[in-house]
Amino acid sequence: MPHTYICFLWHMHQPFYKDLVTGEYKLPWTRMHALKDYYGMVKVLEDFPEIHQTFNLVPSMMAQIEDYASGTAADPFLRAALKPAEELTQADQEFILQYFFQANPQRMIYRYKRYGELFDAWLASGKSLTRDRRVFDNRGFRDLQVLSQLAWFDEEFLTHDPLVNSLAAKGRDFTPEDQHALGQKQTEVCGKVIPVYREFANRGQIEISTTPFYHPILPLLCDSDIAGVSHPHVPLPTRFRYPGDAKEQLQRSVSYMKERFGTAPCGLWPSEGSVSDEALHLAAESGFKWFATDNGVLGRTLQTTPDAQVTYRPYKWKQGEHEMAGLFRDHYLSDLVGFVYSRMEAGEAAHHFLDRIRENCRPILSLGRDALVPIFLDGENAWEYYHESGRPFLRELYRGITNDPGMSALTVTEALAKIEPQEIGHIFPASWIGANFDVWIGADEDNRSWEMLRQARETYDRVMDSGVAAHLPAERLNMAHEELLIAEGSDWNWWYGPEHDSANRPDFDQLYRSHLANVYTLLGLPPPDELSRPILKLSVADFQQPPTGPVKATIDGEATSYFEWLGAGVYRVEHRSGAMHGQRFFVEEMRYGSDTQSLYVRLDFVEGAATADGTETELRIGVQARGSKEPPVVVMVPLNGSSDGVECVFRRICEVRISLASVGIPASHDIRFQLSIWQNGLPMEALPPQGWVEFSTAEPTEWSV
Repeated sequence: MPHTYICFLWHMHQPFYKDLVTGEYKLPWTRMHALKDYYGMVKVLEDFPEIHQTFNLVPSMMAQIEDYASGTAADPFLRAALKPAEELTQADQEFILQYFFQANPQRMIYRYKRYGELFDAWLASGKSLTRDRRVFDNRGFRDLQVLSQLAWFDEEFLTHDPLVNSLAAKGRDFTPEDQHALGQKQTEVCGKVIPVYREFANRGQIEISTTPFYHPILPLLCDSDIAGVSHPHVPLPTRFRYPGDAKEQLQRSVSYMKERFGTAPCGLWPSEGSVSDEALHLAAESGFKWFATDNGVLGRTLQTTPDAQVTYRPYKWKQGEHEMAGLFRDHYLSDLVGFVYSRMEAGEAAHHFLDRIRENCRPILSLGRDALVPIFLDGENAWEYYHESGRPFLRELYRGITNDPGMSALTVTEALAKIEPQEIGHIFPASWIGANFDVWIGADEDNRSWEMLRQARETYDRVMDSGVAAHLPAERLNMAHEELLIAEGSDWNWWYGPEHDSANRPDFDQLYRSHLANVYTLLGLPPPDELSRPILKLSVADFQQPPTGPVKATIDGEATSYFEWLGAGVYRVEHRSGAMHGQRFFVEEMRYGSDTQSLYVRLDFVEGAATADGTETELRIGVQARGSKEPPVVVMVPLNGSSDGVECVFRRICEVRISLASVGIPASHDIRFQLSIWQNGLPMEALPPQGWVEFSTAEPTEWSV
């Protein structure tokens, strides 16, 4: 009987945060994810021996984990977490308050009552230390120091580790001994990461693939002008062409993985799924047998729509004496795991996922063909948005596959042995994002960073080709070269340009420029002055403005009068995503207000977002009296629908009216609301993403003018 083979590839990666000159880590995220995702994502498979998977491990991430496991990593964030609260200087306290709330509020901060109290106090103070010394005394800081670390521990440790379990149960009033013990536990957990991968690989349940050492975009290292093929006329920097660096990044990766796991990896997830014919030739020369990328790249390669029948099979790229098998991920289903299922109940999400696979595979199986379903995505960042780090969802998913006789979850190499590949003679040069390279090159910030990298690279070459190098210690020259390889990584340009945002963007910018400045310093040269100035332009946050007057709109889906929304509050969405790319945005702007009797909401949708053929779009608006202990009333609002106390019309704009009486709230009351957009039964966007929109529905005389 034809069979469905599912290939999960979890990509495990963090940028290289260590400054080689100072030896210090500039951000803590490799350590934090080691406590949770890197270990826990493998360990959960222990209960599902029939589930086989592929884990893609980036060597530069693993090198950092080894550093932490040795107990010698110089991490100012960990030092701040372990320093006795009584000894914290004001600078220490400000550092802690700046960074130690950088976690998902709903899933991580509010999971711990005391952590949530401290977060609320910090917000209520206007993020001012001087305004809330009552909360942030020694006791408050020590609780924050402990909880900000505890929140990152995997469910495995929260359940089974006596120390972690007891600290989570304790919840507050931690002691210096608790701080010290939790610090030691972090070192211990980091030491478990690589062994757990080795254990599961040796038993054959997982395959380990890899990425070029410092996660560079290989096609752009080979020739930055290749970006003009996937996006003609895109503005490009001065040409950067160092295929030798690309090959070195590949060969270092192979050597590192072979040393840690005993065998060279067969598989390559090129950084960000970025491929070109030149990059694949280098990969094949380095010994890789298969590569993986996105079906958007497949569509442009074959000049066709990459539907399930095209996507759910292996391919063989072959040019001259080089060949590699290739898999092209189901972009849509992978993004459901990354961005949508976190908003659903675990069982419901798992069943929806498997039902979609069955539906997609049915025509293929009916032809007597096996189907190979490639699901590739980030294996760490998504779980911050899931209940209990996504472990309930994964358990339901793995249980569903195990119980279905028509499905199997295999490693990539296992699956490739099951189905004959289709040969292709070339690959379209592109990444998994948009089937181009626009995230990393073309925008002004991106191009400036490439110019700085090229100048540093050329400076290194000039020094090495001159007599100056003979007078410099080999250690300094080697370190300068290492800093260049680090700066070639994709992560710095991830945060440049218009696509992504994070509270840590300035940190990434500074760290990138520090890596380049170190090249010059190590070569005995003064760094260029431009490296002292940020590449980043000013980041724009979501815009919020409270109502300034009453709103009584005509619910007709049209801007009937200039005045009907004149006094409305405004929430304008900033269309940047974070560490994971792929979040769809539906709303450009939301306006809201009241006439004391009803809540009015207006949505200006992104063009086409709510009107795709066959798409059923629904709004869900949770409304609650501010300060109420009762759960919010969630109103289901179909576009162009009405019921008692609710009206919605969507034409040019979407206008909604909800009677306050219909949700049990008196007129002229302070309220708060949340809005979410659902399509075909799946949650797609939330406004605001965290928290509530709050305002008063009082009489017009009480409105501010």
